[in-house]
Amino acid sequence: MIIKTLDNCKYFTALDETIICELLHPQREKTDLKMNFSIAHAILKPGTSSLPHRMKSSVEIYFILDGKGVMHIENESKEVVPNQAVHIPPNALQWIENTGDSDLKFLCMVNPPWRSEDEEL
Repeated sequence: MIIKTLDNCKYFTALDETIICELLHPQREKTDLKMNFSIAHAILKPGTSSLPHRMKSSVEIYFILDGKGVMHIENESKEVVPNQAVHIPPNALQWIENTGDSDLKFLCMVNPPWRSEDEEL
């Protein structure tokens, strides 16, 4: 059994300038983790946004936990709030901005699991 918490997760700034903590990734665990996706916790500070980027072959799902923002996918923009899931198709230009007064926190699920060579700014 693998149980991870945000308390002991190591955050870093991702290529798109989002603060990320990788919770589960099948290629990075010490045990044989049988899953076809990765999951990370992401944070954007108030007034900031991720850089426009695309995942060339991966599908992403963002699940909004806290805060509010605007999700941009290709030529479409929609407000996002807690308890919403956002589907981001492969190769779609995308970014998310924090339009609130508190941190925008969300989960990022990537299928197949995230790989640096799949991400393009």
